[in-house]
Amino acid sequence: MSELKLIPQHGGYRKLKSFQVAQLCYDITVRFCSRYIDKFSRTRDQMIQAARSGVQNIAEGSQASATSKKTELKLTQVARASLEELKLDYEDFLRQRGLAQWDRENPLRQALIDRRCQTADQVAAWVMEVAKRSGNGGQDREPSTESTTSTLSTRIYPELSANAALVLLAVACSLLDRQVERLAQDFATEGGFTERLYRVRTAHRRKQKQS
Repeated sequence: MSELKLIPQHGGYRKLKSFQVAQLCYDITVRFCSRYIDKFSRTRDQMIQAARSGVQNIAEGSQASATSKKTELKLTQVARASLEELKLDYEDFLRQRGLAQWDRENPLRQALIDRRCQTADQVAAWVMEVAKRSGNGGQDREPSTESTTSTLSTRIYPELSANAALVLLAVACSLLDRQVERLAQDFATEGGFTERLYRVRTAHRRKQKQS
């Protein structure tokens, strides 16, 4: 039987799929805001901060798990809430500009997920591929208006980019929902630091008596 540790293994957040996708969303958001959101707009700062908050709180929660499962759970929920806020900003961007938001059945959603992009550059390359197919009368559904050279940059690219971000945010939020559920179950069954401290002390006293 392995020895019960007071401070369990913790951290390792870089290996979490939720962290990886959230970080990708952050990188995409920084690029998106630089290209499509006015630099003097509060929305720009809010979107970048929300994206950053999602990443940072996952990392902080993972580190905090050493001494507080409750804090880990709370910070993971904060990360989830930050990404939900960011989703609303992207939805607002589309709605306010008369651009289409993809429905759940849109094949481009699954196409992007299946691409398994690891970097913002890879997402940007996918957006360019889809935009060019749409502009040349390809099989992809045209985003919202007839394609011309000018509309590629003024409508199609921003529409595709915002929807791509929404798809990846949906993936990140789904992963965080499952992560929060698992953390809540672990906390309910195993308790937190106080309960672990009690078990460690009990085991130590029992070992002393035996020796």
